[in-house]
Amino acid sequence: MSIATMRGDGGQTGLSGGVRVSKSSPRVEAFGTLDELISSLGFARAICANEELKTATKSIQKELFKVASAISTPPESPKGVPLVDDAMVDALTEHVHRIEAMPGMLDDWSLPGEDPVSAAYDVARTICRRAERLVVGLMEGGLPIQPNVLRYLNRLSDLLWLFGRQVEKEMGVDARLRDASKAGPRWSRAW
Repeated sequence: MSIATMRGDGGQTGLSGGVRVSKSSPRVEAFGTLDELISSLGFARAICANEELKTATKSIQKELFKVASAISTPPESPKGVPLVDDAMVDALTEHVHRIEAMPGMLDDWSLPGEDPVSAAYDVARTICRRAERLVVGLMEGGLPIQPNVLRYLNRLSDLLWLFGRQVEKEMGVDARLRDASKAGPRWSRAW
C-alpha cells in the first residue's frame, strides 16, 4: 500500500464516495483550501505559547476535517455527507464573544506582522476567508452545501482574527494601524 496511487497523474482526483473529478474543480479548490487552512493553523499552533489557544486551535483543526469532508462528499455518496451542526458554529461564537469582552480588544484596526504568532493567525484568517468565498461560489453554482458550512467559516475567520489580537495583547505588542491622533472608528473587524 502506498500513498502514491498514481490515479491523479492525469489531473483527476476522487471525491468521497469514489466520484472522479478534475483537480481544477471548484469543489476540489474549496476543500483544498480548507486543507491549506488546517496546515496553516498547525503552524500557528506550533509556535503559540498560550496553551488555551493551542488547545482551541487543535480542536478547530479537527473540526475542519469534518467541514472539508462535508464539501468533498457529493449527496449521492453512499457514505453520507457529514453534518456540520449548530453546536459547532455556536462554540465558535462563544469563543468570539469571550475574547471580544476582553478590555481593549476592539480598540483599532490592526497591522499584521508585529508578532510571529499573531501573524500566523492572520495568515490563517485570510485563508479561511478565501475558503469562505469559494464555498459561496459553490452554493451560487448550485451545489448543495449545508448552510452551517458557510456559517462555520464566517465565524471561524472572526475568531482567528481575535486569536491574533489576543496574542498581541498578551505579548504587550502594539499592532494598532493608526496612532491615537487619527480620527475614525476605534474598533476593528475581521474583514
